[in-house]
This record gives sequence, C-alpha cells and structure tokens, in this order.
Amino acid sequence: MTNEEFKAAIRAGIPDVLPEPREYDKEVNHAPKRKEILTEDEKKLALRNALRYFPKKFHKTLAPEFAAELRDYGRIYMYRFRPTYDMYARSIDEYPHKSEQAAAIMLMIQNNLNPAVAQHPHELIVYGGNGAAFQNWAQYLLTMKYLSEMTDEQTLVMYSGHPLGLFPSHKNAPRVVVTNGMVIPNYSKPDDWERMNALGVSQYGQMTAGSYMYIGPQGIVHGTTITVLNAARMQMKKEPGRKDIHGMLFVSSGLGGMSGAQPKAGNIAGVVSVVAEINPKAAQKRYDQGWVDELHSDLNELIPAIRKAVEERKTVSMAYVGNVVDLWERLAEENIKVDLGSDQTSLHNPWAGGYYPVDMTFEESKQMMAENPELFRERVQASLRRQVAAINKLTERGMYFFDYGNAFLLQSERAGADIMAADGKFRYPSYVQDIMGPMFFDYGFGPFRWVCTSGKPEDLAVTDRLAVEVLEEICKTAPEEIQHQMEDNIHWIKEAGRNHLVVGSQARILYADAEGRAKIALAFNEAIKKGEITRPVVLGRDHHDVSGTDSPFRETSNIYDGSQFCADMAVQNVIGDSFRGATWVSIHNGGGVGWGEVINGGFGMMIDGGEDSARHIREMLFWDVNNGIARRSWARNEGSIHSIEREMERTPNLKVTMPNFVDDEIIDNAVK
Repeated sequence: MTNEEFKAAIRAGIPDVLPEPREYDKEVNHAPKRKEILTEDEKKLALRNALRYFPKKFHKTLAPEFAAELRDYGRIYMYRFRPTYDMYARSIDEYPHKSEQAAAIMLMIQNNLNPAVAQHPHELIVYGGNGAAFQNWAQYLLTMKYLSEMTDEQTLVMYSGHPLGLFPSHKNAPRVVVTNGMVIPNYSKPDDWERMNALGVSQYGQMTAGSYMYIGPQGIVHGTTITVLNAARMQMKKEPGRKDIHGMLFVSSGLGGMSGAQPKAGNIAGVVSVVAEINPKAAQKRYDQGWVDELHSDLNELIPAIRKAVEERKTVSMAYVGNVVDLWERLAEENIKVDLGSDQTSLHNPWAGGYYPVDMTFEESKQMMAENPELFRERVQASLRRQVAAINKLTERGMYFFDYGNAFLLQSERAGADIMAADGKFRYPSYVQDIMGPMFFDYGFGPFRWVCTSGKPEDLAVTDRLAVEVLEEICKTAPEEIQHQMEDNIHWIKEAGRNHLVVGSQARILYADAEGRAKIALAFNEAIKKGEITRPVVLGRDHHDVSGTDSPFRETSNIYDGSQFCADMAVQNVIGDSFRGATWVSIHNGGGVGWGEVINGGFGMMIDGGEDSARHIREMLFWDVNNGIARRSWARNEGSIHSIEREMERTPNLKVTMPNFVDDEIIDNAVK
C-alpha cells in the first residue's frame, strides 16, 4: 500500500462499500472468549448499539455477523472492518492531517495496536488481558478519520473508545480528552464491566492502553529493573559481607504485555530470573524478541538449571511454560533458596483470562472460563490458596516477597488464602509501600517517557544523549536523598540503547522528578528548534506515577492518613494538565489492580521546538508532579515534605498547605 492509499484509507473512516469479511487469524494471540452475561433483550441492545455506526444498507448483512461474534467471543469486535494496511507507528509526516498534534496522536494509537506491541491486537486490547484502546474497529476507523480532519481549534471527545465528536475549542486546549470506564460508583463491580463492555458502552482502558501512551514492555522493564535492584539491595543488608546481587534468584509469573518485561529487567539488574507463563504463544513471543533467554516446559529440567545458574552466579532469564503454582510448589519442595519473589499475572482480571488455575491445560481453562464461569472461579481461588501456601514456606526461609500491584494480595485474601498477618494487614507489602512510594514517588520520581515522531533511531539517540547530560548536571547538586535514584537512572539511560528496548515506536523511559522532566523536555525542545532532532517529540508518562493515580493497594498504598481511598488527586491531575498545555488527557476507572479499585489519569504532550511548547513544558510538567508531592506531604510522608519545601524555595509562586505534627502522647491522652 502506498502512502497516498494509506492516507485515503484513514480519511475514509467507515467505508461506504462493505469490505469483505476478514479471516480469523489463528496465528495471532487472541483475547479469550468472555463469559455470557447479557439477557436476550440486552443482546438485542448490544446489536442495536453496534449497528448504529453503519448505514442502514449494511444492517441485514452485519446483524447476523455481529450476533455471531457476540455469541462466539462474548463481544462485538467488528472483525470485518479491521484495516488491511499494516498497523504500526509511521513517521508523523505519513499521516493525513490538518493539525500536527492530531497526527502525533494517530501515530501513538497505531503504536498501541501494533501486533509487536499489543497483547490481543485483533481485539484492540493492548495489555493486561482487557486494557483496550477501543471496543471495536468502527470506533478506531471513525477516530482516525476525525483526527485526520481536526484543526488546532477543535477537541475530539472520547467516551470509552467511542469518538463522541469534534467540538470547537482553541489552540491551547487539549486536542483529545479521553475517559474510560467512568461509571457511577455503585455500578463498578467486575460483572458491571462485563455487561457494559458486552453492550458496547464502556471499556477498560487499563492505564496507557486507553490513553494511547503505551510504548511496549520497555516502560515496565525500567520500573521492574529498579524495583528488583532495590529489593535486592534490601536483601543484601540481611547478608553481611555480600558485595553484589549476582546469583540472587528472582521468581515471578507472567510474560504478557506488561509482565513480559520481568526477564529482561532481571538480566539488566544482574540476577537469575525464573518467570512462569501458562500461554505458550506469549512465552514464545518473548523468547523470539530476545527478552527471555531460555524456555523450559519440564520442571525436572528447570530445577537443575536454576541450581546451576545460581551456583555460577550467572545473569540469565528462564521461562517456565506451565502453571506458576506448580513452579512455586516445586521450589518449596526442593528447598531452593529464592531471594526475591513476586507475581505479575493479571489478577485485576481473574475471571476472564488474567489467571489460570492449576491442574488444567491452557485450553481447558479457556473453555471452562466461558462455559462454566462459577466453577472456573472456584478453581482460580483454590489455585491462589495453593500458591500462597508455597510462597509462605519460602518466605519463612528468607525470601522477600512483594505484591507487584496486580491485585495478587487482594484476590488471595478474597480466595481465603493464608495471606493476612496477625494485625489484620497483608503478610506482604506492595512494592509501592516498601520501594516505589518512599524511595521514588514521595520525592517526585516517576516514569517519564517520550516518543520520537520521526521514527528515526538517530533522533532517539540524540534524546538519550541529552537526557544523560541533563541528569548528570542535576546530579552534581542533588540532595543526598535522591542521589541513588539519579545514579540508577543515569546508568539506565546510558545502557538503554545497547539493551535493544525499542518495540514499536522510537521511545524511551526513565524515572525523573519535576526538575529533571522539565529540563530534559526543554533540552529536547531546543534541539528540535535547532534541527538536531528532526521532528516533534511526544512527552508522556505511565499513569503509575507520583500524582496520576489514586489506588489504595498500589500507587497510594503508602498514604496513611486515611485518604488512600480518595480520588481527588487523579481527577485534579487531569483537570490541571488540560489547561496547562497537554495535547491530550485521559482519566480512567480501572488499571493494574482492577475495575472499581483505582482512578488514574494520564496525558500526552507534543513539543515542536516552539515557544508555546517551552511554556507548556514549564507549566504542565511542574503541576503534573507537584500535585502529587503536595498531596503526599499533606499525608505526612517525610520524603514529600522534604521535596515540596525544596520546591517552594525554588518557586516563589508555589504555596502549599503543610501538616503540623502532633505528639502521640497528646493523641493517646485525648482518646482516653
């Protein structure tokens, strides 16, 4: 397909002539069949909802086809309308557009749906088992058409994947405003999502999936690398005389869209990692990409390989293609010394493909999930009880286990597993409680990322160099409390190119605070102005950050003033970003810990070398981080108090309400 043909296809939107049906590609990793949840009347409503995208002349043909999809897959994906062109992030200049910002958004959408990036690309699911960019292909086609027509004085409004329309605005307004799954709180249970998604009226946007800001597994590789590094450092303190982390054993599960980062992160950190994955296609994909070194399907072969790698202090990643419960139980039985343990199965989505029960094949599980969901639920919960029992044995022998924000602790508790301590709290911490919260988020450090819209590796190399120069300069005068974070990120960005982390777009990520993000972005903007970077750069972040997300069991799990269940911060974050220069903003119900368990907000911002871009960088990135630091300082988090006081000294216009501390004795006496 020529570029002109591609542009014509984008501009066409919903085609005027019915395309031929697309063959169901069995080589692609497809979403599991969703359980049947709609009544007969609701099925009719789902069809009416789907057919409203199309002219009446198509209805007789499409109605039975969509009814079959609903029956066979539990959703109406509109496979017939899946584009015939290849799905990947092209150079920004290859998109038909009247607004360069809109072209950047089209690039990011196509990157999300690139088969090398997306978990279930034909179902428009980017990662996490249900994190969708759109609910169906009609929504994609119509959205891309709107973006191709948009001017810098219009804003596209997105309701859970549905493009509501283009509305008049102004050049400093966001070009796109996205909401996903923003349902009335009393209708935010998992079955409510199943029903509304089947009806075609709401979707689970995860975090960066429905925000068009996913950059493949690189983002989580970095987060996992620094998590493993710091967890290993904590373990080293328990072993006096140990000089490095080589030979430490890290065990986890999941090789999907996000969890697939674990073996690569283990290699960068320098440990022996073993990750279980029940889906052979997912494991093979990571092996083919070079993100895992070895595939094993036989525990009798894997266990000796683990012993040998640990003894030789190797840096190696192994995948066990099988059920994680079998792996944990065998490790406990063999008395293998596991140093670090976690879990990255998609337990925010336990009944619809996020977790598979032990003693069943992958295919048997998928069949039971669709045909007997109640029994499937019982099997999942029984598996969780067994998994926790094995993990408990290994932690008693010295393993440090942490919840990686996937609702493992929450679902284990609900399954009746032995996961609670005597004081009524979870036995194990969230990694945010022990690592990310006090070491990173409280100081304003979080997952800052960018994408070079030219698609040129040379431009990415320039951004890497500039980021290193900026961080090294900041590091010279940085307070002692953040020196470690600075050094880790300088090391990361220096090594990023040789670790071949790009999957899809020419993107990069590092952890930086407000000062670092702004100075790096301003350096990029100046380089674009001078032509050192050839085309605009899109700035963004994961929602898993300082102020984007309110999540009591993950991002805000180290908030102890009782406000961890409040979502003011995430909502204020998006509102504030929208009038300070974001190109697009998004707010979602749901994320890594589950529908109804979290509210999270994100943004994207295109910078083009101009003065407006420089102003947006200074105003928006400052707010985007310091909103969260101010909230965390009010919760009496020491690191955040230190950070916001430092920021108020630098920024005279910033005045934050600070907490006063009360002696425990006064409180105790008052209550008595």
